[in-house]
Amino acid sequence: MFELTFLGTSASAPSVHRGLSSAIIQFRNHRFMVDCGEGTQRQLLTAGLGFKRLDKILLTHGHLDHILGLGGLISTMARWEMMDRIDIYGGAFALDRVERLFGVVFGPGELPMEIVFHVLEPGVLFEDEHVQVEAFSVEHRGPDCFGYLFSEKPRRPFLVERAQELGVPAGPVRRQLVAGETVVLPDGRTISPDQVLGPEEPRTRLAFIGDLARTRGLGGIVEGVDALVVEATYLEEDWEMAKRFGHLTAAQAAQFAQRVGAGQLILTHLSRRYHTRQVSDEAKSIFPNTTVANDFDRFEIRRADATEQAGEIS
Repeated sequence: MFELTFLGTSASAPSVHRGLSSAIIQFRNHRFMVDCGEGTQRQLLTAGLGFKRLDKILLTHGHLDHILGLGGLISTMARWEMMDRIDIYGGAFALDRVERLFGVVFGPGELPMEIVFHVLEPGVLFEDEHVQVEAFSVEHRGPDCFGYLFSEKPRRPFLVERAQELGVPAGPVRRQLVAGETVVLPDGRTISPDQVLGPEEPRTRLAFIGDLARTRGLGGIVEGVDALVVEATYLEEDWEMAKRFGHLTAAQAAQFAQRVGAGQLILTHLSRRYHTRQVSDEAKSIFPNTTVANDFDRFEIRRADATEQAGEIS
């Protein structure tokens, strides 16, 4: 399961009710910030999330409404000594702008803490035994724009009834089998993981895309995701303006979600020219399972068909 919290959902400039682009994706002990518009650190505090363990920042692109909050955020985190190192991921253009921003905020070549810049190429940027985060190229205005795919690692469910039939005791032995280790029981029998683990199950997948001009080429990457987050800056009545500025309409976003078979669609990056209901109505007429995100909205992203085996492992 991924927990997604929106900190800012406005396009280009803040409104009375919406801050600039930023979101937090939490998984186990990991916290990823996607974009950091102006005012994000205040949004973090208002949301009750704070700064702890916020050591990975992913940038969708280098436009100012997605990066200007980094100067204040890093300054505060360094002053409070929240952590020793922060990793910032983004395209070359975005990271160059961030470095120049830091040069203005902190002085040329001066940083208040260890910051590691990772210039992205399409592919896996982070993984551990439980989760993988992949960057993929998207089209917007300007170079080096990326979306991100968060995927739980597939796992094999522990078959409790089968373990009981084999006389495998609860506790450390079962944990070893779940970890893929063969064990020897007190009576001398050898039990392999294949005897008590079921077939590999797909797990939760969340695609997060920022500003987007065209959806071509993305179907194979985000097909079947449990949740698709993408912008809806314009309505279909203004599709020519959307095309000119490299954005999607709510209808185009919904058609995209429908085409790739997404479980749910979450829309963000909204223009102040429209009421939220207009955006929602246009998208839902095409893809009913659509939500228009507001600042501080939280979502638990799970597989719709996920089932859990009940029973004692440890």
